[in-house]
Amino acid sequence: MASEPTQRYYRAPCPGCGAPVEFKSAQSTHAVCGYCQSTVVRNGDVLTRLGKMAEVFDDHSPLQLMASGRITLDGQDTPFTLVGRLQYKSAAGVWTEWAAFLDDGTMATLGEDNGSYVFTRPINPGRELPEAARFRLGATTAINGKPYSVASTGQASLMSAQGELPKLPPLGHPFDMVELRSADGEVLSIDYSRQPPHVERGKSVLLEDLKLQGLKDESAKEEKGRQFNCPHCGAPVQVQLASTKSITCGSCASIIDLGSGVGGELRSAQQDEPVRPIIPLGSKGQLQGVHWQVVGFQHRMGVAPGDDEHFGWSEYLLYNQKRGFAFLVDSEEGWSMVRPTTGAPQLAASGRTATYMGTKYELKYSYTAETTYVLGEFYWQVHRGQKTSNRDFASSKGVLSLEQSPTELTWSAGDKIASDAVAKAFNLQDKKDVLQRDDAGPFVAAKGMGCGTIILIAVILLILLLLLSRCSRCDPQVENCSSSSSSYRSPGGSYGGYSSGGSHK
Repeated sequence: MASEPTQRYYRAPCPGCGAPVEFKSAQSTHAVCGYCQSTVVRNGDVLTRLGKMAEVFDDHSPLQLMASGRITLDGQDTPFTLVGRLQYKSAAGVWTEWAAFLDDGTMATLGEDNGSYVFTRPINPGRELPEAARFRLGATTAINGKPYSVASTGQASLMSAQGELPKLPPLGHPFDMVELRSADGEVLSIDYSRQPPHVERGKSVLLEDLKLQGLKDESAKEEKGRQFNCPHCGAPVQVQLASTKSITCGSCASIIDLGSGVGGELRSAQQDEPVRPIIPLGSKGQLQGVHWQVVGFQHRMGVAPGDDEHFGWSEYLLYNQKRGFAFLVDSEEGWSMVRPTTGAPQLAASGRTATYMGTKYELKYSYTAETTYVLGEFYWQVHRGQKTSNRDFASSKGVLSLEQSPTELTWSAGDKIASDAVAKAFNLQDKKDVLQRDDAGPFVAAKGMGCGTIILIAVILLILLLLLSRCSRCDPQVENCSSSSSSYRSPGGSYGGYSSGGSHK
């Protein structure tokens, strides 16, 4: 029986302060001293100080350095230890990458982004990769013979780091990143901060499946410095989540941009015509076996191409410490629970169908979505007037939605939920009538179909009935009773717009 490989640990004094700096993996080239924050690079048995690293910010993560776990790789149960942490920032937000030291001496990455986790390992792409600008959003490319869809492109920069690390990009210097997704749920990232570009591939994971030990006892810390006065009305505003990028004032409902952090210059935007959420912010409930808290609410309006009538729906942003964020969507066709997918469903060339995890979904609606009102906290910078192009698909197993912005494609998948289950989950039995939604039948009037359209249809039907009645009584010798075909098209059409729960970052 093969024995486990013996690992050689290297420890040397920090060139900055003399404290011990340890390297567990021969693949690690950099480290950040835990005492003086010096960034050191290893060259053989010599450590050289490069400068000082910015301190990591507390992101409420349950993970921490030296936490250990196990993951199945290539059919084998593999132990790993988290030995480093890197925090990055892009236009889309902030995320963390944990350097994982595997039991075989190699390194991997546990990516953490707003409560979602992806475990990846370095791979050889098998070919010379084009420059980042050549990747077109939504296009298909092949890596090692496997097709991937381009999910996002843009620039990122390193904000801070801690512990034992791979080669680092310059602190604060932007570099290109491209993210690809496959139909079976794989994620492939291309990091252009190195040459040749560094490529890693993996899949999403749940923390409970990693059998982690050494987690923080409590990830929700007291946030004394996360309270400020609203720049519009002066009322106190309390931030609950470290990942929050936008928040609304509880007094005047102004949207406050936290992109520069609390203490930076705060920008606010007033909102008129408030929309009241049926489920109050802060409510806690259990859906699909997970305990959620309502932290945000947004109302959105949509319009189908060539239509002039709008339809609306609401989305509740839910948060769980280990599951991250999800969306509870309230539309006229019912309630649904959705989350962004890790993989990229396969979209047919016609755009009429999409296949995800072996299930084929049929296109129901195409429309432009716009955010009209928000309340609470959001992990992306939200503002009124944000627009995206959306397509909703459905199957007997659930709903699937595609949302496209200029720099990102986001697929979301989920399931319909009975209104009684929503009422029970959030202890709102007294609002059962308000929460009640009709189940979608074989034919449902589209949301884009306003009252005027419905009245027009009724009038046309009445005229047709009168004509039929008249023709049934007419005398061919006196009147022209020949039949003629006529038709009309509803302004709403059969694709008037139903949100399956896309419409989010």
